[in-house]
Amino acid sequence: MLTRNPQEPRPPIRVLQIGDGVFLRGFVDWMIDVANEKVGAGLGVAVALARPHPRPPALAAQDGLFTVLERGRAEGEVVDRRRVVRCLQLAFDPHAEPQTLRRLAASHDLSFVISNTTEAGIVDSEEPYDPAGCPLNFPAKIAWLLKARFDALGGVAAPGLVVLPCELIEGNGATLRRLTLAAAQRWNFAPEFVDWVGDSCPFLDTLVDRIVPGFPAAEAERLFEAWGYRDPLAIAAEPYHLWVIEGDLDQRLPLARAGLNVVWTDDVKPYRDAKLRMLNGAHTALAFPALLAGLHTVGEAVADLQFSAYLNQVLFGEIVPHVPLPPQAREAYARSVLERFANPFLRHELIAITLNSVAKWRARLLPTVKAAGETPLIAFGFAALVRFYRGPVRDEPEALAALARAWDGAIDAGEATHRALGDARLWGEDLCALSGFATQARESAADIEALGVRGALARRRGL
Repeated sequence: MLTRNPQEPRPPIRVLQIGDGVFLRGFVDWMIDVANEKVGAGLGVAVALARPHPRPPALAAQDGLFTVLERGRAEGEVVDRRRVVRCLQLAFDPHAEPQTLRRLAASHDLSFVISNTTEAGIVDSEEPYDPAGCPLNFPAKIAWLLKARFDALGGVAAPGLVVLPCELIEGNGATLRRLTLAAAQRWNFAPEFVDWVGDSCPFLDTLVDRIVPGFPAAEAERLFEAWGYRDPLAIAAEPYHLWVIEGDLDQRLPLARAGLNVVWTDDVKPYRDAKLRMLNGAHTALAFPALLAGLHTVGEAVADLQFSAYLNQVLFGEIVPHVPLPPQAREAYARSVLERFANPFLRHELIAITLNSVAKWRARLLPTVKAAGETPLIAFGFAALVRFYRGPVRDEPEALAALARAWDGAIDAGEATHRALGDARLWGEDLCALSGFATQARESAADIEALGVRGALARRRGL
């Protein structure tokens, strides 16, 4: 079991973290721990459970200590290293211990609130205000916390808090701010409080990017023996990490100065678009042809010579040139995508990528198709998607019904693909209007039907 040296210095709690899941521990807490070591950031973290739990937080039993095991590829080299994260100073359930949350709210040391309550966490609620009890709803929890701070530290003179949500929704900071203020207004908090939140408590939009699979259960005993200690809270994470934050607080949160991949910017959107188009778009373009070829994981597809060539041409030939980032930045990100896909320590099932793929294709690949004009390999992947939907798949009922209609009575795959292209309910517009793309998709569908997916790919240049 991990234990602390009683003489170990304890940094003051400057960060309140809402949520104790593996992502925050393997992303934010790991970063803060690195910054504490590298640049003396002096950032202690308190972890508050996002939801009530019948037992005390497991982190409390280990005095906040846990292991992060980084494994994967970085700049062509295999990475396999571990860090015992020591920045966590307190873990508690605010629903059982609202007095602890109130004490933190009143601390002059506290500067940041960081969260990951999942996309389902940033929602509105009609929960009533109870000054003695912590709300269940997350935006209401933030309103409660800020009101406690406002009351304890002098009202409008109180130092504000910086709120950094990591939930994977667009405009996460702006959305959380709006719902927090909605709770405050519903609870009839004074206008002075609402003004103070607006003036002193920035809610910053962020984009987070790291794969954190969690506890390495299959090899835990072997790892514990090699480490010389047991850690049931150990988590695995890929080496790659990116945190884009809309603001500039590097002096107060010196993560970039510690050598971490943290970008302070005045606009998160280009980075969000880059991730969606390159990482997620490449996943969706790859998954359907690879599955039709009998492959099962992203790693298998990357190791396959034909599909590796397909992926490279899709990514660098069709997606990257149309991503709204400077050329050097987008090329670097694309190279990191290929390294991540080839991570020998991760098993990413292709079938998992296909869940709700109509909406995913529309968000991830349609913008590239419209920007590029000529994307024959994305069209090939589209034809493979339509063919894959002939079998049992998981998607929204409306999407499944529409694609079933495309195949119903179609004389061949080309006609079914044409029908799917023309269904604006699926894609938000009639894709037949993109005449070059539509022609390429129909031709690809006919080739896949006649030659199989590998034979059809072999007819494409360089594949």
